Amino acid sequence: MTTFMDHDFLLNTDIARQLYHDIAANLPIIDYHSHLQQGEIVERKVFRNLTELWLSGDHYKWRLMRASGITEDYITGDQEDEAKFRAFCSILPLAIGNPIYQWSHLELRRLFGIELTINAANAGAIWEAANAKLATMDTWSFLEQAGVEIACTTDDPADDLLQHDEIAASALTCRVLPAYRPDRAMRINRDDFVEYLARLSTVSGISITSFASMMEALAVRVAYFHERGGRISDHAIDTTLPLIAATPQQLEALFAKRLGGALLSEAEMGQYLRGLLADIGKVYAKFDWAMCLHIGAQRNNNSRMQARLGTDTGYDSLSDMTISAGLAGLLDSLDATDELPRTMLFCMNPNMNEVLSSMIGNFQDGRVVGKIQFGPAWWFNDHKEGNLQQMICLANHGVLGTFVGMVTDSRSFASYPRHDYFRRLLCRQLGLWVEGGEYPADIAALSQIVRGICYENAKNYFKL
Repeated sequence: MTTFMDHDFLLNTDIARQLYHDIAANLPIIDYHSHLQQGEIVERKVFRNLTELWLSGDHYKWRLMRASGITEDYITGDQEDEAKFRAFCSILPLAIGNPIYQWSHLELRRLFGIELTINAANAGAIWEAANAKLATMDTWSFLEQAGVEIACTTDDPADDLLQHDEIAASALTCRVLPAYRPDRAMRINRDDFVEYLARLSTVSGISITSFASMMEALAVRVAYFHERGGRISDHAIDTTLPLIAATPQQLEALFAKRLGGALLSEAEMGQYLRGLLADIGKVYAKFDWAMCLHIGAQRNNNSRMQARLGTDTGYDSLSDMTISAGLAGLLDSLDATDELPRTMLFCMNPNMNEVLSSMIGNFQDGRVVGKIQFGPAWWFNDHKEGNLQQMICLANHGVLGTFVGMVTDSRSFASYPRHDYFRRLLCRQLGLWVEGGEYPADIAALSQIVRGICYENAKNYFKL
């Protein structure tokens, strides 16, 4: 019987073991999409204990705890940190098959050298040993220990990025770069939309009185990010995009309607979103950026808990919205004028894997390797089967060897062992194809694929 998470965890063929241990294991990490807080990097934050590192803000773990009968006072409430940690340890053994179970053990081993199984009986020993190690670590330690060469944060267009300047001037070996996330400009029905426009107007120097002037302000900020190393944008598409694009006059009318105090309908929000993406996509093409589109989230479903805890607290799920026709129309409109930037389609709903992995083939132009990417398994897709299905689907419809690999998409500095998890799964799948006689045991060719997906492709694709 295989030992729990041993040296060859997930590696079930000789080829897989060779590729992982000889090639993948020690490659640097390029984390091109994360939610790390640059302020915590600037200050070299030291976490007070394992609860602050592991449980604070981690809605993945919060969902597990709620589903297992842990009350909110032990999750986001006022119980002591150690009590919260012990509550998590008490329920984790129930989560067999959930990636959080394996991620947590990988983190415990890779970060702290602790081999104990996480459960109620071991909670006290883990708490003491991990906290003793944490006292000697800071945010720089996590990045450098994991071999992170580049980490991209998630930044609003109105952010001043001054902390990024401080990081760039520091002795940190990891490069920390801003990524452009204009969600607040996209979510036109938010209560603070007009207030946000005033802030964007101030930092851009553009008086925003129309849709066109807002897009001008956003373009000014793209240039600002570019000067500070930004090469990637990120957009959440949570609304169905229309097949037919709105005219400039219609977009101005929608914008004026919102400035007048009225909310847009669902269909109108789709028109607005497509118009914004089309215009900003041309800006990205001009700067030779990558445009990342995160598709398939249905957010903040529990209104009672949103009112109590706010957003991003574990009440999101998959969406079954229709996206293909409007998405194809958006990409085609940009391609028609040769202004389609490098584009990555992230999929949270696995039912959309075939749709998006085939969509990317429509707009490849031969000038950029893998110009249109089928992004890695994301959020609710980021588990063993989800990652394997994403790889197999991309291999079926495209060129797996051009894939730019995975991201943490995490707020936690402890999450980098997830790259180890992904790399093992990649080597596992390649090994199975070789063992099944579907690909030759050509170690040189396989090694090139592994190096590309785990490191080199992302570095070249994002021009980092």
